[in-house]
Amino acid sequence: MLGALIRNLRRRGTPQAAGPEPAVRRLHLGCGKTILQGWINLDGRWLPGVDVVADLDRCRSTALPFPDASIDEFLGSHVLEHLRDPLALMQELHRIATPGAKAVFRVPHGASDAADEDPTHVRRYYPNSFLYFSQLAYFRADYGYTGDWEPERVVLAVGASRHAGKSRAQLIEEIQMMRNVALEITAVLRAVKPARVPGTKPPEAIKVEIQLVESQ
Repeated sequence: MLGALIRNLRRRGTPQAAGPEPAVRRLHLGCGKTILQGWINLDGRWLPGVDVVADLDRCRSTALPFPDASIDEFLGSHVLEHLRDPLALMQELHRIATPGAKAVFRVPHGASDAADEDPTHVRRYYPNSFLYFSQLAYFRADYGYTGDWEPERVVLAVGASRHAGKSRAQLIEEIQMMRNVALEITAVLRAVKPARVPGTKPPEAIKVEIQLVESQ
């Protein structure tokens, strides 16, 4: 089933040594040239080490080549900001996710220069953007979205050289008021299955953590 499908797809990419299917099935979304061992590496084109080719921006019309409830963990590093239809992707990932599956996404913070410098970026993300991958966000609007991902936490990367020694309250205020304080967002989500009914309870505030990093 899933193992046979993946082995078939691998034969079309770089040959890999046969081995037992891992107990935890992990999908690396938009891997590009960053090939992770122990993961199914998916990209929009065939590159060395890519296992599966699929267009993540066409999930509304073309399903990803995985069975329902077949993936335990997802990683998407600097992928979402390139997509025009992220809700369709998140809905499709929800279909193939096992209950409680973990998804980690990294994106430029919407108030950083990195969010706009790349001409292939089509949208900005902020911490509360990830609430809209949960059904609980849709107590008013209805966009026909059926996925349900609960944001567990959001980590904001802040440049250590400029902001070391500042209090959390000061950093939060500066992030909200100024550009290029928060550089990157890492969001950790969990698949909720079955999906909740919108309006049954208000969404919980996202847990925001701050991490000092060396600016690149």
